[in-house]
Amino acid sequence: MRHADTPLREAWRVFLIFLRLGLTSFGGPIAHLGYFRAEFVDRRRWLDDRGYSDLVALCQFLPGPTSSQVGMALGLGRAGWPGLLAAWSGFTLPSALALILFAHGIMQRQGLAESGWVHGLKIVAVAIVAQAVWGMARSLCPDRPRIALAVLAALLTLALPSAIGQVAAILVAGLLGGLTLRLSQSASSTTPAYPVSRRAGIAALLLFALPLIGLPLWAAASGSSVIALLEGVYRAGALVFGGGHVVLPLLQASVVPQGLVDNADFLAGYGAAQAVPGPLFTFAAYLGAIADGPLHGWAGGLALLGVIFLPAVLILAGALPFWQTLLRRQDIQTTIAGINAGVVGILLSALYDPVWTSAIHGKADFGLALAAFALLVFGRLPPVVVVLLAAVAGWIMAGAGI
Repeated sequence: MRHADTPLREAWRVFLIFLRLGLTSFGGPIAHLGYFRAEFVDRRRWLDDRGYSDLVALCQFLPGPTSSQVGMALGLGRAGWPGLLAAWSGFTLPSALALILFAHGIMQRQGLAESGWVHGLKIVAVAIVAQAVWGMARSLCPDRPRIALAVLAALLTLALPSAIGQVAAILVAGLLGGLTLRLSQSASSTTPAYPVSRRAGIAALLLFALPLIGLPLWAAASGSSVIALLEGVYRAGALVFGGGHVVLPLLQASVVPQGLVDNADFLAGYGAAQAVPGPLFTFAAYLGAIADGPLHGWAGGLALLGVIFLPAVLILAGALPFWQTLLRRQDIQTTIAGINAGVVGILLSALYDPVWTSAIHGKADFGLALAAFALLVFGRLPPVVVVLLAAVAGWIMAGAGI
C-alpha cells in the first residue's frame, strides 16, 4: 500500500484525493464508507475488499467517527503520518470551513438542506452504498454460511438501530464465524502495513487517556470556561460510539447549559451540518466559532475541530499495531471472516435506514438512484462524475416539481 514516491509528495496526492471526497461525500458515515470503497478498492486498488473490511470492522469497534478513522488509516498506510494528516485535512476541512462561515453569517441556511441539488446528492448516496454492498458481498460472502451471517447482522442492526446494535452484530458474526466457518489458506485476510510500532501504539493509548483524566481536574481547579469547553468536547470525541449523530447530545450538554451557545443557535447549526458533505463531527467547528467567551471565531472553530478529532487519531494509532498482530494469527482468520460478513450486513441494513429512508420519497427518486447505480456498476463512471450528474438531476427535478 505504501508508495515509492517521496512521503510529502504522496501526502499531497492523498490530500487532493480526500479533498475531492470531502467536497462530494454526502449521506453520512455509511455513505462515506461506500465512497471510500469505490475510490480506494475499486478504482485505485490501494487495498482489497478483505483489507478494507478488516479496517472498517476495527473502526466500528473504536470510539470516534468511523468513516474519518477509516480515511485516516488509509492515508497513514499510503504516506505515513503526513498521509494521515493529509487525509483528515482533505476530508474534514470543506465541511468545517463551511460551518464556520455559517456561524459568521456568511452562509444562508434557509432552504439549503431542502434544495434540489442537495436532495440529488442524498439520492446518489443510495447508489454509492448499494455499490459497496454489492461488491463487498461478492468477495466477502462467497458461500451460504457467510451470507447467513451477513443477513443475521443486518437483522440485528435493523432491530437495534444504534451503535450498540452495530457492535453486537460484529461480535455475534465474529463469534459464529470462529465457531462454524472453515476457510482455505487462500481465503485468509490481507491487510496493509501501517507504520505504527507497538511502542508507539502504547504511547498513543496513554496520550488518549491523559486528557480524559487531566482536563476535568484542570477545569475543576481553575474554574475556566475555556478549559471546561475543551474538556467537554474532548470527552465527546473520546467516548462516543456510532458517529456524529450520537455525539450531538454530548456536545449540547457541553455548551448549552453553560451559556456558551444558545440552544436555538445550536439547532440552527445542526440543520446547516445536514446540508454539507463530510463528517458530522465538524459540527464542533461551528460551536467553537459561535461560542461566547474568549475562545470563539475562527480560532475557536479550528481549536474545537482539532480537539474533537484528537482522540480518534490517538485511539486509532493505539489500536492498529495490535490489530495487525491479531490478523496474522491463523486461529483468528475464521473470526475475521465472520466479522467481514457482519460488516456487509451492517452496510446492508444502513442502505435501508438511514440512507434509503432519508433520500427516496417517490418514483422519480428511485429512478435517479437506479440510474446512478447503473452508471457506477455497469457504466463504470467515476463516482465524482455520477455525483455531479445526480446533483444536476436533483436540481432539475426540483425545478420541474417532480
